[in-house]
Amino acid sequence: MKDVLVIGGGFAGVWSAAGAVRATREAGEEVRVTLVSGGDDLVVRPRLYEEEPESKRVPLDRVLGPIGVRRVTATVTGIDTGARTVRAVGRAGEDLTLSYDKLVLAAGSRLVRPDFPGARNVFDVDTLSTAAAFDHHLRRLPQRAPSPGRYTAVVVGAGFTGLEVATGLGERLRAIAHAHGAGEEVRVVLVDRADVLGPELGSGPRPQIDGAVDELKIERRLGRTVASATQDDVTLSDGEVIPTATVVWTAGMVASSLTAQIPGERDRLGRLSVDAYLRVTGVPDVYAAGDTASALAEEGHYTTQSCQHAQPMGKFAGHNVAADLLGTDPLPFTPDPYGVCLDLGPAGAVVTQGWDRTVQMTGEGAKSLKRDINTLWIYPPVDDAEQILAQAGRFSNL
Repeated sequence: MKDVLVIGGGFAGVWSAAGAVRATREAGEEVRVTLVSGGDDLVVRPRLYEEEPESKRVPLDRVLGPIGVRRVTATVTGIDTGARTVRAVGRAGEDLTLSYDKLVLAAGSRLVRPDFPGARNVFDVDTLSTAAAFDHHLRRLPQRAPSPGRYTAVVVGAGFTGLEVATGLGERLRAIAHAHGAGEEVRVVLVDRADVLGPELGSGPRPQIDGAVDELKIERRLGRTVASATQDDVTLSDGEVIPTATVVWTAGMVASSLTAQIPGERDRLGRLSVDAYLRVTGVPDVYAAGDTASALAEEGHYTTQSCQHAQPMGKFAGHNVAADLLGTDPLPFTPDPYGVCLDLGPAGAVVTQGWDRTVQMTGEGAKSLKRDINTLWIYPPVDDAEQILAQAGRFSNL
Protein backbone atom coordinates (compact mmCIF):
# COMPACT_ATOMS: atom_id res chain seq x y z
CA MET A 1 0.00 0.00 0.00
CA LYS A 2 1.23 3.50 -0.84
CA ASP A 3 1.88 5.97 1.99
CA VAL A 4 1.03 9.66 2.16
CA LEU A 5 2.62 11.39 5.16
CA VAL A 6 1.44 14.81 6.29
CA ILE A 7 3.51 16.84 8.75
CA GLY A 8 1.43 19.36 10.70
CA GLY A 9 -1.89 19.38 12.55
CA GLY A 10 -3.07 22.86 11.61
CA PHE A 11 -5.52 23.91 8.90
CA ALA A 12 -3.23 23.03 5.98
CA GLY A 13 -2.20 19.69 7.45
CA VAL A 14 -5.69 18.53 8.40
CA TRP A 15 -7.13 19.44 5.00
CA SER A 16 -4.17 17.87 3.19
CA ALA A 17 -4.89 14.57 4.94
CA ALA A 18 -8.64 14.82 4.34
CA GLY A 19 -8.11 15.86 0.72
CA ALA A 20 -5.89 12.84 0.06
CA VAL A 21 -8.47 10.47 1.57
CA ARG A 22 -11.29 12.02 -0.46
CA ALA A 23 -9.39 11.83 -3.74
CA THR A 24 -8.32 8.21 -3.30
CA ARG A 25 -11.79 7.07 -2.29
CA GLU A 26 -13.32 8.86 -5.27
CA ALA A 27 -10.89 6.95 -7.49
CA GLY A 28 -11.85 3.67 -5.82
CA GLU A 29 -8.31 3.19 -4.55
CA GLU A 30 -6.81 2.76 -1.11
CA VAL A 31 -3.85 4.76 0.17
CA ARG A 32 -2.59 4.93 3.75
CA VAL A 33 -2.66 8.52 5.02
CA THR A 34 -0.75 9.41 8.20
CA LEU A 35 -0.61 12.78 9.93
CA VAL A 36 2.13 13.53 12.44
CA SER A 37 1.71 16.42 14.86
CA GLY A 38 3.10 17.33 18.24
CA GLY A 39 -0.33 17.94 19.76
CA ASP A 40 -3.77 16.35 19.94
CA ASP A 41 -5.74 19.34 18.67
CA LEU A 42 -6.23 21.55 15.66
CA VAL A 43 -5.62 24.92 17.28
CA VAL A 44 -7.83 27.66 15.86
CA ARG A 45 -4.90 30.04 15.78
CA PRO A 46 -6.74 33.04 14.29
CA ARG A 47 -8.77 33.23 17.51
CA LEU A 48 -5.95 33.09 20.05
CA TYR A 49 -6.11 36.85 20.60
CA GLU A 50 -9.59 36.39 22.12
CA GLU A 51 -10.50 35.58 25.71
CA GLU A 52 -10.33 31.93 26.88
CA PRO A 53 -7.94 30.73 24.17
CA GLU A 54 -7.89 27.24 25.69
CA SER A 55 -11.32 26.71 24.15
CA LYS A 56 -10.14 27.60 20.63
CA ARG A 57 -9.27 24.07 19.47
CA VAL A 58 -10.77 20.99 17.88
CA PRO A 59 -9.61 17.45 18.80
CA LEU A 60 -7.79 16.02 15.78
CA ASP A 61 -9.29 12.58 16.38
CA ARG A 62 -12.79 13.97 15.76
CA VAL A 63 -11.73 15.08 12.27
CA LEU A 64 -9.15 12.48 11.25
CA GLY A 65 -10.57 9.42 13.03
CA PRO A 66 -13.88 9.23 11.11
CA ILE A 67 -12.08 9.28 7.73
CA GLY A 68 -9.43 6.72 8.63
CA VAL A 69 -6.35 8.93 8.86
CA ARG A 70 -3.68 7.43 11.11
CA ARG A 71 -2.45 9.99 13.64
CA VAL A 72 1.02 9.94 15.17
CA THR A 73 1.68 12.26 18.11
CA ALA A 74 5.32 13.20 17.76
CA THR A 75 7.72 16.05 17.10
CA VAL A 76 9.46 15.84 13.74
CA THR A 77 13.23 16.29 14.04
CA GLY A 78 14.47 15.46 10.54
CA ILE A 79 13.43 14.86 6.95
CA ASP A 80 15.48 12.79 4.48
CA THR A 81 14.02 13.41 1.02
CA GLY A 82 16.51 11.01 -0.57
CA ALA A 83 15.50 8.06 1.62
CA ARG A 84 11.89 9.34 1.82
CA THR A 85 11.85 9.06 5.59
CA VAL A 86 10.98 11.35 8.47
CA ARG A 87 12.54 11.16 11.93
CA ALA A 88 10.50 12.09 14.97
CA VAL A 89 10.39 11.83 18.76
CA GLY A 90 7.22 10.37 20.22
CA ARG A 91 5.37 11.61 23.27
CA ALA A 92 7.11 9.08 25.50
CA GLY A 93 10.54 10.07 24.14
CA GLU A 94 10.88 7.17 21.72
CA ASP A 95 12.64 7.61 18.38
CA LEU A 96 10.41 7.08 15.35
CA THR A 97 11.14 6.68 11.65
CA LEU A 98 8.21 7.20 9.28
CA SER A 99 8.40 6.30 5.60
CA TYR A 100 6.47 7.93 2.78
CA ASP A 101 5.78 7.70 -0.91
CA LYS A 102 4.49 11.27 -0.95
CA LEU A 103 5.08 13.91 1.71
CA VAL A 104 3.13 17.08 2.49
CA LEU A 105 4.97 19.56 4.68
CA ALA A 106 2.34 21.69 6.43
CA ALA A 107 4.17 22.48 9.65
CA GLY A 108 3.02 26.10 9.80
CA SER A 109 4.87 29.17 10.99
CA ARG A 110 6.15 30.68 14.21
CA LEU A 111 6.56 34.10 15.75
CA VAL A 112 10.05 35.55 15.76
CA ARG A 113 10.58 36.25 19.44
CA PRO A 114 12.60 39.33 20.47
CA ASP A 115 16.00 39.06 22.15
CA PHE A 116 16.28 42.45 23.86
CA PRO A 117 17.05 42.59 27.61
CA GLY A 118 14.02 41.42 29.55
CA ALA A 119 12.36 39.72 26.58
CA ARG A 120 11.31 36.89 28.91
CA ASN A 121 8.76 39.33 30.36
CA VAL A 122 6.98 39.67 27.01
CA PHE A 123 3.77 37.79 26.11
CA ASP A 124 2.48 36.63 22.73
CA VAL A 125 -0.58 34.92 21.23
CA ASP A 126 1.27 32.72 18.73
CA THR A 127 0.51 29.33 20.29
CA LEU A 128 -2.19 27.91 22.53
CA SER A 129 0.15 27.75 25.51
CA THR A 130 1.49 31.31 25.14
CA ALA A 131 -1.98 32.73 24.49
CA ALA A 132 -3.28 30.94 27.59
CA ALA A 133 -0.39 32.36 29.64
CA PHE A 134 -1.28 35.86 28.40
CA ASP A 135 -4.98 35.39 29.19
CA HIS A 136 -4.17 34.11 32.68
CA HIS A 137 -1.81 37.04 33.24
CA LEU A 138 -4.57 39.53 32.44
CA ARG A 139 -6.96 37.81 34.84
CA ARG A 140 -4.35 37.98 37.62
CA LEU A 141 -3.63 41.70 37.24
CA PRO A 142 -5.93 42.64 40.17
CA GLN A 143 -3.66 40.58 42.44
CA ARG A 144 -0.72 42.86 41.71
CA ALA A 145 -0.06 45.85 43.94
CA PRO A 146 -1.61 49.07 42.60
CA SER A 147 0.85 50.85 40.33
CA PRO A 148 0.81 53.36 37.44
CA GLY A 149 1.19 50.58 34.83
CA ARG A 150 -0.94 47.81 36.32
CA TYR A 151 -3.66 48.24 33.68
CA THR A 152 -1.43 49.53 30.88
CA ALA A 153 -0.71 47.21 27.92
CA VAL A 154 2.00 47.82 25.32
CA VAL A 155 1.43 45.96 22.05
CA VAL A 156 4.50 45.73 19.83
CA GLY A 157 3.70 45.40 16.13
CA ALA A 158 0.88 47.28 14.38
CA GLY A 159 0.24 44.66 11.72
CA PHE A 160 -2.83 42.43 11.41
CA THR A 161 -2.35 40.55 14.70
CA GLY A 162 -1.14 43.57 16.64
CA LEU A 163 -4.17 45.60 15.60
CA GLU A 164 -6.59 42.83 16.58
CA VAL A 165 -4.87 42.43 19.95
CA ALA A 166 -4.64 46.16 20.67
CA THR A 167 -8.20 47.07 19.68
CA GLY A 168 -9.64 44.37 21.93
CA LEU A 169 -7.39 44.89 24.94
CA GLY A 170 -8.80 48.11 26.37
CA GLU A 171 -12.25 46.62 26.81
CA ARG A 172 -10.78 43.50 28.45
CA LEU A 173 -8.61 45.50 30.82
CA ARG A 174 -11.48 47.82 31.82
CA ALA A 175 -13.74 44.83 32.53
CA ILE A 176 -11.08 43.22 34.73
CA ALA A 177 -10.33 46.45 36.58
CA HIS A 178 -14.02 47.29 37.06
CA ALA A 179 -14.81 43.83 38.41
CA HIS A 180 -12.29 44.38 41.19
CA GLY A 181 -13.14 48.00 41.91
CA ALA A 182 -9.81 49.32 40.65
CA GLY A 183 -9.78 53.00 39.80
CA GLU A 184 -6.45 53.04 37.99
CA GLU A 185 -6.06 54.31 34.45
CA VAL A 186 -6.42 51.83 31.59
CA ARG A 187 -4.05 52.47 28.69
CA VAL A 188 -3.18 50.61 25.49
CA VAL A 189 -0.05 51.71 23.64
CA LEU A 190 0.71 50.46 20.11
CA VAL A 191 4.38 50.42 19.06
CA ASP A 192 5.74 49.83 15.56
CA ARG A 193 8.92 50.58 13.61
CA ALA A 194 6.83 51.85 10.69
CA ASP A 195 5.45 55.37 10.61
CA VAL A 196 1.88 54.18 9.85
CA LEU A 197 -0.49 51.60 11.31
CA GLY A 198 -0.93 48.35 9.41
CA PRO A 199 1.81 49.02 6.84
CA GLU A 200 1.37 45.66 5.08
CA LEU A 201 -2.42 46.19 4.87
CA GLY A 202 -1.98 49.07 2.46
CA SER A 203 -3.57 52.49 2.32
CA GLY A 204 -7.13 51.28 1.56
CA PRO A 205 -8.30 50.47 5.11
CA ARG A 206 -6.00 52.95 6.85
CA PRO A 207 -8.69 55.59 7.50
CA GLN A 208 -10.83 52.92 9.22
CA ILE A 209 -7.84 51.63 11.20
CA ASP A 210 -6.76 55.11 12.26
CA GLY A 211 -10.34 55.98 13.14
CA ALA A 212 -10.75 52.87 15.30
CA VAL A 213 -7.47 53.51 17.13
CA ASP A 214 -8.56 57.09 17.81
CA GLU A 215 -12.06 56.03 18.91
CA LEU A 216 -10.62 53.50 21.35
CA LYS A 217 -8.06 56.02 22.63
CA ILE A 218 -5.13 53.75 21.82
CA GLU A 219 -1.84 55.63 22.02
CA ARG A 220 0.61 55.42 19.10
CA ARG A 221 4.38 55.11 19.33
CA LEU A 222 5.38 54.84 15.67
CA GLY A 223 8.84 54.84 14.15
CA ARG A 224 10.30 53.07 17.17
CA THR A 225 10.44 49.72 18.97
CA VAL A 226 11.17 48.24 22.40
CA ALA A 227 14.76 48.40 23.64
CA SER A 228 14.24 46.55 26.95
CA ALA A 229 11.53 45.37 29.32
CA THR A 230 11.01 44.51 32.96
CA GLN A 231 7.98 43.25 34.85
CA ASP A 232 7.02 46.87 35.55
CA ASP A 233 7.94 48.90 32.44
CA VAL A 234 9.33 49.01 28.92
CA THR A 235 11.96 51.31 27.49
CA LEU A 236 11.49 52.29 23.85
CA SER A 237 14.26 52.82 21.33
CA ASP A 238 13.98 56.62 21.75
CA GLY A 239 14.46 56.34 25.52
CA GLU A 240 10.83 56.76 26.60
CA VAL A 241 9.93 54.60 29.61
CA ILE A 242 6.32 53.39 29.82
CA PRO A 243 5.14 51.86 33.11
CA THR A 244 3.33 48.63 32.19
CA ALA A 245 2.63 45.18 33.55
CA THR A 246 1.74 43.79 30.12
CA VAL A 247 3.83 43.73 26.94
CA VAL A 248 2.57 41.74 23.95
CA TRP A 249 4.88 40.97 21.02
CA THR A 250 3.24 40.41 17.61
CA ALA A 251 6.00 41.44 15.17
CA GLY A 252 7.48 39.00 12.65
CA MET A 253 6.58 35.52 11.41
CA VAL A 254 8.70 32.86 9.70
CA ALA A 255 7.94 29.41 8.33
CA SER A 256 8.61 26.29 10.38
CA SER A 257 12.31 25.47 10.63
CA LEU A 258 11.52 22.11 9.02
CA THR A 259 11.54 23.84 5.63
CA ALA A 260 15.35 23.94 5.98
CA GLN A 261 15.31 20.13 5.87
CA ILE A 262 13.98 20.22 2.31
CA PRO A 263 16.58 20.96 -0.41
CA GLY A 264 14.38 23.50 -2.16
CA GLU A 265 14.38 27.24 -2.74
CA ARG A 266 13.02 29.35 0.14
CA ASP A 267 11.86 32.95 0.37
CA ARG A 268 12.77 35.53 3.05
CA LEU A 269 10.14 34.01 5.38
CA GLY A 270 11.63 30.53 4.95
CA ARG A 271 8.70 29.33 2.82
CA LEU A 272 9.38 26.72 0.15
CA SER A 273 8.84 27.61 -3.48
CA VAL A 274 6.11 25.41 -4.99
CA ASP A 275 4.65 25.03 -8.47
CA ALA A 276 1.02 25.41 -9.51
CA TYR A 277 0.24 21.96 -8.03
CA LEU A 278 2.00 22.74 -4.70
CA ARG A 279 4.92 20.44 -5.48
CA VAL A 280 8.16 21.71 -3.95
CA THR A 281 10.25 22.95 -6.84
CA GLY A 282 13.01 20.51 -7.71
CA VAL A 283 12.25 18.01 -4.91
CA PRO A 284 10.46 14.82 -6.05
CA ASP A 285 7.54 13.48 -4.01
CA VAL A 286 7.39 16.48 -1.65
CA TYR A 287 4.54 18.99 -1.49
CA ALA A 288 4.12 21.99 0.80
CA ALA A 289 0.98 23.79 1.95
CA GLY A 290 -0.03 26.59 4.25
CA ASP A 291 2.53 28.80 5.95
CA THR A 292 5.48 26.62 4.82
CA ALA A 293 4.78 27.27 1.11
CA SER A 294 5.05 30.28 -1.18
CA ALA A 295 2.51 29.68 -3.95
CA LEU A 296 1.34 31.99 -6.71
CA ALA A 297 -2.11 33.23 -5.71
CA GLU A 298 -2.74 35.65 -8.56
CA GLU A 299 -0.50 37.15 -11.20
CA GLY A 300 2.25 39.01 -9.37
CA HIS A 301 1.03 38.03 -5.90
CA TYR A 302 1.91 35.12 -3.64
CA THR A 303 -0.02 33.49 -0.82
CA THR A 304 -0.04 35.01 2.64
CA GLN A 305 0.55 33.22 5.93
CA SER A 306 -3.13 33.03 6.82
CA CYS A 307 -5.90 30.47 7.16
CA GLN A 308 -7.67 31.91 4.10
CA HIS A 309 -4.83 30.43 2.03
CA ALA A 310 -3.86 27.53 4.31
CA GLN A 311 -7.22 25.76 4.07
CA PRO A 312 -7.51 25.61 0.27
CA MET A 313 -3.78 24.91 -0.09
CA GLY A 314 -4.24 21.86 2.11
CA LYS A 315 -7.18 20.61 0.06
CA PHE A 316 -5.35 21.08 -3.23
CA ALA A 317 -2.16 19.48 -1.88
CA GLY A 318 -4.11 16.49 -0.57
CA HIS A 319 -5.89 16.01 -3.89
CA ASN A 320 -2.65 16.33 -5.82
CA VAL A 321 -0.56 13.88 -3.79
CA ALA A 322 -3.32 11.32 -4.35
CA ALA A 323 -3.46 12.15 -8.05
CA ASP A 324 0.32 11.79 -8.23
CA LEU A 325 0.13 8.31 -6.71
CA LEU A 326 -2.86 7.16 -8.73
CA GLY A 327 -2.00 8.69 -12.08
CA THR A 328 -5.13 10.85 -12.17
CA ASP A 329 -5.37 14.55 -13.04
CA PRO A 330 -3.96 17.04 -10.52
CA LEU A 331 -5.65 20.38 -9.89
CA PRO A 332 -3.77 23.70 -10.12
CA PHE A 333 -4.04 25.80 -7.00
CA THR A 334 -6.72 28.44 -7.61
CA PRO A 335 -7.60 30.32 -4.42
CA ASP A 336 -10.52 32.67 -3.92
CA PRO A 337 -9.92 36.35 -4.67
CA TYR A 338 -7.76 37.80 -1.93
CA GLY A 339 -9.50 39.62 0.90
CA VAL A 340 -8.89 40.77 4.47
CA CYS A 341 -11.33 40.92 7.39
CA LEU A 342 -9.72 42.79 10.28
CA ASP A 343 -11.30 42.84 13.73
CA LEU A 344 -11.17 46.26 15.39
CA GLY A 345 -12.61 45.34 18.77
CA PRO A 346 -15.49 47.53 20.00
CA ALA A 347 -14.86 49.82 17.00
CA GLY A 348 -16.15 47.13 14.63
CA ALA A 349 -14.19 45.65 11.74
CA VAL A 350 -13.11 46.40 8.19
CA VAL A 351 -13.30 44.15 5.12
CA THR A 352 -11.14 44.72 2.04
CA GLN A 353 -11.04 43.01 -1.34
CA GLY A 354 -8.13 42.53 -3.70
CA TRP A 355 -4.42 43.14 -3.36
CA ASP A 356 -5.03 46.89 -3.44
CA ARG A 357 -7.19 46.40 -0.29
CA THR A 358 -10.25 48.25 -1.50
CA VAL A 359 -12.63 48.68 1.44
CA GLN A 360 -15.85 46.71 0.90
CA MET A 361 -17.50 46.82 4.31
CA THR A 362 -17.15 48.46 7.71
CA GLY A 363 -19.10 48.73 10.95
CA GLU A 364 -21.54 46.10 12.17
CA GLY A 365 -21.74 44.35 8.80
CA ALA A 366 -18.00 43.76 8.81
CA LYS A 367 -18.09 42.75 12.48
CA SER A 368 -20.82 40.20 11.78
CA LEU A 369 -18.79 38.73 8.93
CA LYS A 370 -15.72 38.48 11.18
CA ARG A 371 -17.77 36.62 13.80
CA ASP A 372 -19.01 34.17 11.16
CA ILE A 373 -15.48 33.58 9.89
CA ASN A 374 -14.05 33.03 13.37
CA THR A 375 -16.86 30.95 14.86
CA LEU A 376 -18.24 29.04 11.88
CA TRP A 377 -16.38 29.10 8.60
CA ILE A 378 -12.87 28.13 9.71
CA TYR A 379 -14.03 25.17 11.82
CA PRO A 380 -13.97 21.71 10.23
CA PRO A 381 -16.92 19.32 10.58
CA VAL A 382 -16.39 16.68 13.26
CA ASP A 383 -17.49 13.08 13.86
CA ASP A 384 -19.11 12.73 10.42
CA ALA A 385 -17.00 11.21 7.64
CA GLU A 386 -19.39 12.22 4.89
CA GLN A 387 -19.40 15.89 5.92
CA ILE A 388 -15.63 15.97 6.47
CA LEU A 389 -14.88 14.51 3.04
CA ALA A 390 -17.47 16.74 1.37
CA GLN A 391 -15.77 19.77 2.90
CA ALA A 392 -12.40 18.47 1.70
CA GLY A 393 -13.78 18.62 -1.83
CA ARG A 394 -14.90 22.25 -1.53
CA PHE A 395 -11.82 24.15 -2.62
CA SER A 396 -13.32 27.58 -2.06
CA ASN A 397 -13.70 29.29 1.31
CA LEU A 398 -16.77 31.13 0.08
